[in-house]
Amino acid sequence: MTQSMRFFLSIVLAAVSLSSASLLNTAGAATAEDLTTDSRQALQILYKATPFAESLSHNAKAVLVFPKIVKAGLVFGGSYGEGVLMKGQKVENYYNSVTGSWGLQAGAQSYGYAVFLMTEKALNYVRKTKGWEVGVGPTVVVVDEGIAKNLSTSTLKDDAYAFIFDQQGLMAGVSIEGTKISLIKR
Repeated sequence: MTQSMRFFLSIVLAAVSLSSASLLNTAGAATAEDLTTDSRQALQILYKATPFAESLSHNAKAVLVFPKIVKAGLVFGGSYGEGVLMKGQKVENYYNSVTGSWGLQAGAQSYGYAVFLMTEKALNYVRKTKGWEVGVGPTVVVVDEGIAKNLSTSTLKDDAYAFIFDQQGLMAGVSIEGTKISLIKR
C-alpha cells in the first residue's frame, strides 16, 4: 500500500469515526414521549415531501415509524434506531430497527423510514413475531419516486409499503432489506 493510499484511508477512518460517534449519540430517543414526538414529526416531514404517503396512511391498518436510523460502516457496518407502531394517532408499541452489513462501504449517515402496514395479516405478523426481518413474512415494497408515480390507493395490492426519507450523511444508498424490527420496552 502506498503512502498516499494509507493517508487517504486514515482520513476516511477518522471521518467515519467522528461521524458515527456523533450520529450514534442521537440514534435512540431518551424517553417514550420523545420517541412519540419525534415519530409524529418524522411522519409530517414524510407527508410534506411525499404527499402520496399521507394518502396511503388513510388506508393503512398501522404505521411503523423510525424517525432516526443511524448507519455507519467501513467494510463492516450497521444501523440502529428506535420507533413506534401507530394505529391511527395512538402509539401501540415501541420497536427498534437493527441491520448489519458488510461489503464495499465507508461512511456514516442518518435517515428515517416508515412502513405502512396495509393488511391485518401484516399488522398481526409484526405484533406476534419476536423480531420481524424485513424481506421475510409480509411483502414489503420500498416506494421511491418512480414507484410512487405508478401507485394509487386503488391499485395497492401488497402487505406493506416503506418510505425512506430525510437522508443525511456521507454514505451512499439505503436499504431496509434484512433489517430486524423487534419490540422494545419503553
